[in-house]
Amino acid sequence: MSEPSKHLFAHRPSPRHRAEQGIALVFRLATYIILAAGLAVFGDIVIKGSRTVFQSSFPFVNVAFLTEAPQTLYVFDYEGEKMELSDSEYREFRTDLEAQAAATGEAAPDLKPKTYVYSAGGIFPNIVGTILLVVGSMTIALVLGVASAVYLNEYAKQGVMVRFIRLAILNLAGVPSIVFGLFGFGMFVIFFGWNVSLMAGWFTLAFMVLPVVITASEESLKAVPMGFREGSLALGATKWQTIRKAVLPYATPGILTSSILGIARVAGETAPIMFTAAYVVRDKLPWQVEKAMDFFFQGVMALPYHIYVVSSKIPQNEYSERVQYGTAFVFLGIVALIATSSIILRNRLRARYRW
Repeated sequence: MSEPSKHLFAHRPSPRHRAEQGIALVFRLATYIILAAGLAVFGDIVIKGSRTVFQSSFPFVNVAFLTEAPQTLYVFDYEGEKMELSDSEYREFRTDLEAQAAATGEAAPDLKPKTYVYSAGGIFPNIVGTILLVVGSMTIALVLGVASAVYLNEYAKQGVMVRFIRLAILNLAGVPSIVFGLFGFGMFVIFFGWNVSLMAGWFTLAFMVLPVVITASEESLKAVPMGFREGSLALGATKWQTIRKAVLPYATPGILTSSILGIARVAGETAPIMFTAAYVVRDKLPWQVEKAMDFFFQGVMALPYHIYVVSSKIPQNEYSERVQYGTAFVFLGIVALIATSSIILRNRLRARYRW
């Protein structure tokens, strides 16, 4: 019995088809490698950082790490037991020993502790400073960025000058963050006399992320159909009423997308805030000021700068490693929380304003 012949339109392998399959396989492998590298990095931070943030006993969360300021760690042996105390705990422990020694008429024992800076306490001031920097800078960036995008897309006469401005904005998006840090230091810290403060950090970070916000916002405005504008104008609305009522609401989801991208960049920058806003150690929290205006003109502690200091400016050991990974874990959680909030708001607005 003869073998049945293949269908006329059946697939026949060819050198070109094999080459396409090979290229697709290369792209797939590249994607898997990138995903594996990302999972390895984030997985390492989550696993090691969770050991610092969470604990096996009630309340299952290291409350001190999330609510206290960074302190020096004292490690010493006392009556055959290894003690690990923060600076405040060590002072209290030392005071109790001296009181007991005075009561018995004996000399207080010489504990001979080893000290590890920034390896005890917590990161609460850093959390507060990071949230303030992100919220303040993104507010400024969104206000200026959306206003600029509205002008370029709705009001400006399209010509050589506008094309030049757009090209300049795209070029600014590629400027290294250290350059923005030096610009902020020279402009806001020295020239404006704001010193190292929240205001200087806000405007420096806002200017750094402004190109991304302007570009994404302008693309969102362009995506709104012209019919919305023409219909509004035909009904007698002014130019600004048309933009406010018929354009901006439908462009808001895309604008929020730019804010998500901006949050990811602003929150993780170290160089700009190192020159303009961040302190290694600050005793007071931002709201602990005598005058209300002093709130805006004071420096803060921040998570990315704290990670940089603990990772590179002090001797590395097992205690500093715990702080590094714990801080990075909390930092990723805060960025994810802020970005998730923006995504939820964007999705709700997208569902509300459909065309």
